Amino acid sequence: MAMPGAESERPEEISLDDLRDAWPLLSEEDRSEGFRMLPRAAAEEFLLGSSSRDQASLILGLPDGERQKWMRLIPPDDIADLLQELPERRDELMSVLDAQTKKEVTALMAYAEDEAGGLMNPRYVRLRPDMSMDEAISYLRKQARQHLETVYYLYVLGEGQRLLGVVSLRELLKAQADKKVRDVMRTDLVSVPEDRDQEEVGRLFALHDLVAIPVLDAEGRMKGIVTVDDIVDVVHEEATEDIQKFGGMAALEAPYLTTRFTSMIKKRAGWLLVLFFGEMLTATAMAHYEHQIASAVVLTLFIPLIISSGGNTGSQASTLVVRAMALDEVLLRDWWRVMRRELASGVVLGGILGSLGFLRIVGWQWVTPAYGPHYVRLGLTVGLSLLGVVLFGTVVGSLLPFLFKRIGFDPASASAPFVATLVDVTGLVIYFSAAGLLLSGALL
Repeated sequence: MAMPGAESERPEEISLDDLRDAWPLLSEEDRSEGFRMLPRAAAEEFLLGSSSRDQASLILGLPDGERQKWMRLIPPDDIADLLQELPERRDELMSVLDAQTKKEVTALMAYAEDEAGGLMNPRYVRLRPDMSMDEAISYLRKQARQHLETVYYLYVLGEGQRLLGVVSLRELLKAQADKKVRDVMRTDLVSVPEDRDQEEVGRLFALHDLVAIPVLDAEGRMKGIVTVDDIVDVVHEEATEDIQKFGGMAALEAPYLTTRFTSMIKKRAGWLLVLFFGEMLTATAMAHYEHQIASAVVLTLFIPLIISSGGNTGSQASTLVVRAMALDEVLLRDWWRVMRRELASGVVLGGILGSLGFLRIVGWQWVTPAYGPHYVRLGLTVGLSLLGVVLFGTVVGSLLPFLFKRIGFDPASASAPFVATLVDVTGLVIYFSAAGLLLSGALL
């Protein structure tokens, strides 16, 4: 029988959608309170669908007595990710796990975060090859009571946990009762070694359109499975990291709004300083050509046009090559093919922009005589400079990612600002060198 007033003390329930909508705006305390106001089924869905960072925040916001029951809902691979978010609270959270989960999590944390072993879940459906269909279905029911990652694929293991084959749930249910597991299993397996990089695992999922991929050790023993939902998270993280690097900064380790201000400054300031000192070379180059600028001030009118065209085409080329590398469309050995392609592109694009630059000067001279009697030479100077700068920009933008990858850097570090800064300096040299050749004895 309920105690008087007990109903009034129960927290008001909120919907899952309401909490998701409000989540980014809530404080840590309000998030914990909102989570506890969810119905049980909705709370489980919210916890399992949250990021490792949010899961860690929620678990720590719960009373000590409630942590264990919620931690038990989380798969071992997600618990390992959660503990990596909170290294200082690792022992405290590990203490609430049962012995089997603790063993699984400890094994997972021995792998690097970006390896297949660090992504896998050690819980999956296992069958023996000599089982009948009825035995396999009965055994499946028994295993399904555990917190399995997926039951779409059932893995057939032999002696020493070596992977022999795989059976889909549909194939198991369709098979005749007198068949053995070995009669219906498929042996043309797609698997990955435990030390395979997560980006390569992601490409396998995209190539074969699978829900899960088994992870094997060097002896062929099955260690776990990587599921497509884990890879979706990886692809999101990798794409975010590449985009941030390509914007000319170090990758953030947390969402934008939760990154500390000081950490944000550190991530951005380093690259900005590099780019700043690079742009100082532009000022040095202009000082070197001070005499030409003083003799023909009209040359300064086209400096922004020249250097921006080179930077833009270089950024285009580097973007295309970095993305092609990320998709494995281009490998290190393809550098010469890429360079030949970009040389041709640079000549065509430079020719288009150079012709437009020449026509702009000549055409404007007919409307308003602003460039003096040597406007044709000036037009040729600008046109040929655009051809040279665009050609140089495409070649540098396409080859820098290869160079970075060859020396062990992330190709995404060949960012658009970095390429543009490099091409700016060279663009000035090309422009004033062309002016010295074509305008000597006229404007200079």
